Amino acid sequence: MTFTIRPLDPLKDARLLHGWVTHPKATFWMMRDAGPADVERAYLDIAADEHHHAFLGLHDGEPAFLMERYDPAHRELVGLYEPEPGDVGMHFLVAPTDTPVHGFTRAVITTVMRHLFEDPAVRRIVVEPDVRNTAVHALNEAVGFVPEREIRTPEKKALLSFCTRERFTAATGVAV
Repeated sequence: MTFTIRPLDPLKDARLLHGWVTHPKATFWMMRDAGPADVERAYLDIAADEHHHAFLGLHDGEPAFLMERYDPAHRELVGLYEPEPGDVGMHFLVAPTDTPVHGFTRAVITTVMRHLFEDPAVRRIVVEPDVRNTAVHALNEAVGFVPEREIRTPEKKALLSFCTRERFTAATGVAV
């Protein structure tokens, strides 16, 4: 599988993203009731934020997933844990499909992790998925995340988890 990642263009990509974030499988993305203008506005806000960035993942040149990178010392997790130098927060969402491919989502998260660890300043990746999202917990574990504890964010009860370069490489065999 060939994946590439490019910066998200909120104006060009909002219509596509609207279909993804409002799909029933994206319930944990918390945008199920968003209209196209809401999605565009949300990603314009991210584009204007120096501590939060959005990217579009392509599979063989076609849009396939959304990735967000954020600084947990300034967004999402402020006051909920003690950030360390080199921490980066991550969200990802795979596009809905009528023809699922076995192993695709695991390949996506592996690509996302490798992309984040390509930045030498990144020492640890932080995630905070909803505690009910057992599918993503299994994926996170498969790429080396270790849960630390449950936390309460304004939007959800979340499972705070961390992955170091070493754990990622040990879990996936991908050197970064």
